[in-house]
Amino acid sequence: MDALRHGWPLAIEGAPPLQPVETAFGELAGKAMLISASRAATLKLANQREAAVPRQPVLMRGAETFDLAAALAVADPALDIANPLKGPFKALPLAWEEQARAALELARMAGVLPAFLVDPLGAGEAVALTAEDVAAYADARRLQIASRARLPVAAAEDARIVAFRSPDDTREHVALVIGEQSSERPPLVRLHSECLTGDILGSLKCDCGPQLDAALHAMAQEAAEGGWGVLLYLRQEGRGIGLINKLRAYRLQDQGFDTVDANTRLGLPDEARDFPTAARMLALLGVKAIRLMTNNPAKVAALEAEGVAVAERVPHALPDNPHNARYLATKRDRSGHIL
Repeated sequence: MDALRHGWPLAIEGAPPLQPVETAFGELAGKAMLISASRAATLKLANQREAAVPRQPVLMRGAETFDLAAALAVADPALDIANPLKGPFKALPLAWEEQARAALELARMAGVLPAFLVDPLGAGEAVALTAEDVAAYADARRLQIASRARLPVAAAEDARIVAFRSPDDTREHVALVIGEQSSERPPLVRLHSECLTGDILGSLKCDCGPQLDAALHAMAQEAAEGGWGVLLYLRQEGRGIGLINKLRAYRLQDQGFDTVDANTRLGLPDEARDFPTAARMLALLGVKAIRLMTNNPAKVAALEAEGVAVAERVPHALPDNPHNARYLATKRDRSGHIL
């Protein structure tokens, strides 16, 4: 991840050297690029066999060699309007699919555009790793409780906070526990993904801030009635695509794309949240069954797939505003939220 941020090439065992396009520097050029299938669809490659499978890494070449400027025009949808005529491109058979998937996943985790020059001329010494290294980094089983403390909050003065940490991951997730923990009564649980713009700055483009506040007050009410609640605050900004890419998606929304299509044009998934980590946090807290506050049936299914018993789905819908009405409508119409 540090190498990607610095623009250094990767040498994933079994694959040719891969240079991250967004952060690369110097006189580089390559005959081929690695991108995601969703970005390939934007580039009109989805009718080609090697690019037709959703979420598939796509290896492609152009009519001419890609220099950095040409590669960035392919990778960054913010440049689509300035560079509308790109190509022609040809999707190629990919013999190192596992390594390609690892590279694209690593780019997502690093918060950079998921696009690489393949075996470029002029690249420096590459950072070596394996596809298994990426999988191990994301393994939720490595997560452990790091610290606990009492934390009075506006909604509940007797709340307790629990911090979780993995050996390599610098993101530290937390849980806020409200009320007396009881194994006899499933807690009211909310999974809340970090949203700097909504939680801290009061953004009106989403409903994250109001949802967080309402969830805490609902848990405080639950505690007053003899129950308890757990808020999992997960460090996965932008549904797992990172702050910078989330802001890129905002810019595309200003051009008229909805939230799903904005992520697609970036070459990123609409849903990249880490539900295994949420399940691990609940397990470390000793929580086996929950009443989940969500409007998203897919979130229920994702947690159940990780072994969490969801005893009840508790609706958590809030009024819209002129700035987030389309965002909520997209959640309902394209992502299956019950609103």
